[in-house]
Amino acid sequence: MNDISIAFWMAAKRVFHPKILMIILWPMLFALIFWGLLSWLFWADWLAVLNDWTRPVDAFLQHYAFTWLAGTLGIILLLLIIAPLALLTAVLIAATFAMPMMVNFVADKDFPGLERNHGGTAFGSIYNAMTAIAVFVVLWILTLPLWLVAGLGSIISILLTGFLNLRLFCYDALSAHASRAEYDTVVQTSKSKLYAIGIIGALLYLVPVVNLIAPIYIGLVYIYFNLARLQGLRQ
Repeated sequence: MNDISIAFWMAAKRVFHPKILMIILWPMLFALIFWGLLSWLFWADWLAVLNDWTRPVDAFLQHYAFTWLAGTLGIILLLLIIAPLALLTAVLIAATFAMPMMVNFVADKDFPGLERNHGGTAFGSIYNAMTAIAVFVVLWILTLPLWLVAGLGSIISILLTGFLNLRLFCYDALSAHASRAEYDTVVQTSKSKLYAIGIIGALLYLVPVVNLIAPIYIGLVYIYFNLARLQGLRQ
């Protein structure tokens, strides 16, 4: 676990560098403004659709004296849908647009001698992001009923977000420097640690204020961890 700790420490040292500060807040702020605006425009319409879908469940809950839950079920479901979508938007922006700039910054500062083999491509990055998001969304929808079981929904959410972090950030962290074979080797030999970093990131997303910078910070952690592993592999 020492290599994970080093990656978090190095990312913490760099996250407030002026060049990083220039990009640190806008992924989450853009996501909050974007989904806040959509919610303001379409909240009533979305809620009406969800209320139609949940009407049989409302009847069941009212029959068993859960009237308070029946009256708010649509709102709860809508919030459970919007919140991960806002987070997904922020993480996607961080992975797609901020990661290349951060990789260049970290490589120049801390890995100047690491050769760039360009095993990844822009198309590969887009394909990786779309695949990761599709899997995340499908699993999120399938596991929504588990939120009715106390605590289980939160655990599933953290596990899914950890998976999303791994899939989105790892590819972009290595695409400029690793060959395809090197990428596969680093990921396969470090998968449990990479997932652990993703889980820690998922927990940071839940902390108020911290979650504003968490996507960029976790991106930095993945860059430091993966480039260090790549450097060790070549040595």
